[in-house]
Amino acid sequence: MLSSLPAPARDIALLVARIVLGVILIAHGAQKFFGFGIGGTATAFAGMGVPLPAVSATIVATIELVGGALLLLGVATAVVGLLVVLVMLGAALFVHVGNGIFVANGGWELVGAIGAAALTLAAVGPGRYSIDHTLGARRDRARAR
Repeated sequence: MLSSLPAPARDIALLVARIVLGVILIAHGAQKFFGFGIGGTATAFAGMGVPLPAVSATIVATIELVGGALLLLGVATAVVGLLVVLVMLGAALFVHVGNGIFVANGGWELVGAIGAAALTLAAVGPGRYSIDHTLGARRDRARAR
């Protein structure tokens, strides 16, 4: 269990998880903004049956790009984690579940793994090597005074 690891190892594990997840999200968000463009992403979303495709494309791309950067830094980790979970749940339900598990067949394995990682970070927190931790420690010291 993560909680049974010594604190330094736990914090390093959470940092690695945040970095990996953040990079994946940034890549997907950047692809939607700068690769396909929001218009192209919206067209793809419409073809997949995603409701309000232009709005959905903008929201998803923003959560992935900005949320990924925030996870790298460990800022608003719980909120970002839950937003990512909602995005991945939507992707799974609207697009992937009907295709089985394997991503090669359009399945849900990637969105499931991303969602599970985001949920874990939202529940456990970002660890000591994060801005969230630094700000929380400062608040705790100020309250103690």
